[in-house]
Amino acid sequence: MKNNTAQQGFSLLEVLIAFAILALSVGILLKVFSGGANTALLAEEYTAAVQIAESLMAAEGVETPLKTGEITGFEDTKYTWWVRVRPYQFSPSTVPVTALDARQLMKVDVVVSWGEEGRELRLSTLKMFINPDLGNAADKPDNNQDQGNESDQGNDTGQGN
Repeated sequence: MKNNTAQQGFSLLEVLIAFAILALSVGILLKVFSGGANTALLAEEYTAAVQIAESLMAAEGVETPLKTGEITGFEDTKYTWWVRVRPYQFSPSTVPVTALDARQLMKVDVVVSWGEEGRELRLSTLKMFINPDLGNAADKPDNNQDQGNESDQGNDTGQGN
């Protein structure tokens, strides 16, 4: 009769420990991957908010007149935005106000908000506004300088002097 003392296979305790280690590892990996997916979704939302804000900033003074005021609206039923335009106030010690004549800088603030967490993106810029009522001597042609010698007209050969 042979004595069979050699062990064959794994014991129940070893199998249970291996499953416990596997379960912990899979749980950690799922948490890491779901965190990456959440970060990618958040990055996509911020990218869309930046595009909306930059589009609204670019439209001010081009598609809509650059004037003091506020407007609000919605985009894709997810994003709420508002645009505020106001005159930019110079510090008298740094910029002489008389140097601007009819030119005025307008500050454009854009805020885009979304999500239940109250996420918000704020952008600001300065845009030049020329007040047509005040006019600007630097932009108007000087009549004395525009009058040329009539004998010089028509003699342009296209060659540089």
